[in-house]
Amino acid sequence: MSISEAKNQWVWVGVAAVLALGLIIAAYIASNTIVQLKSAANTITVTGSAKQQIKSDLAVWTGYFSTQSEQLEAAYGQLQSSREKVAAYLISQGIEEKDIIFSSINVERRNVMLPNGVYSNELEGYTLSQQVELRSSDVDKITDLSREATDLINQGVEIQSYSPQYFYTKLADLKIEMLALATQDAAKRAEQIAENAGSRVGSLRYAQMGVFQITPLYSNDISDYGINDISSLEKEITAVINCQFEVIK
Repeated sequence: MSISEAKNQWVWVGVAAVLALGLIIAAYIASNTIVQLKSAANTITVTGSAKQQIKSDLAVWTGYFSTQSEQLEAAYGQLQSSREKVAAYLISQGIEEKDIIFSSINVERRNVMLPNGVYSNELEGYTLSQQVELRSSDVDKITDLSREATDLINQGVEIQSYSPQYFYTKLADLKIEMLALATQDAAKRAEQIAENAGSRVGSLRYAQMGVFQITPLYSNDISDYGINDISSLEKEITAVINCQFEVIK
C-alpha cells in the first residue's frame, strides 16, 4: 500500500467516526426530546379563580380646617377655637376623645400680590391649617359623619371633609382561604377536561399564584399589578391561580 493510499484510508476512517458520533448525538437528542414531549403530554395546565364579597371593617376619615389673619397670634387663637369646636362636635356624634387625632399645625405666610401677578415682599397675613383624623371599626358611623361634618361651617369653622378610606383588616387570612378555593376550582376544571378526554387527574405538579383584585362591587376593573380599592365600603375580592396537574391515562 502506498503512502497516499494509507492517508486516504485514515481520512475515511476519521469521517466514518465523526458520522457515527453525530448519529449517536442525534439519537440522544431525539430520544430526550421524545421523553420531554411525553412528559409534557402527561400534564394539563388550568387557571382557577375564586370571588367573595366583603364589607370593610375599618374606616379612616380626614377633615381639614383652617383660619386666616393678618396677625400670627390671632390666626393661632382662631385655629385653637376651631379645633375645640371640631373635637366637641365629634364627641357629640359618639366618637371617643382618644380616637380623635389632630395633626401638627401648618403655618403659611401670605405675601401681597402685585397687579402684575407677582408676589411682593410685603406681608399680607397668615394662614394656619390643621387636619383631624378618625379611625374606627364603626364604618357606618364614620360614613355618616363624613357627610355631616360640614355642619361645623355653621359654627364658623372653615372645614373640608374628605371621603373616607375603607379597609378590610382580615385580608391576610382571607387571601389564604381564597387561594385554597381558587385551587379547588382549578382542580375541578382539570378533572372536567381530563374526563372528557377519557383520562383522570393525578397530583398537582406546579402552581403559580396570580395577583389579587380588590374592587368595588360589580366592577370589571383588572390590573396586571392587582387592585386594592379603598374607596368603597363593600368590595369584591378575586383570587387567581395557575395550576399544572398530572394526567393519568
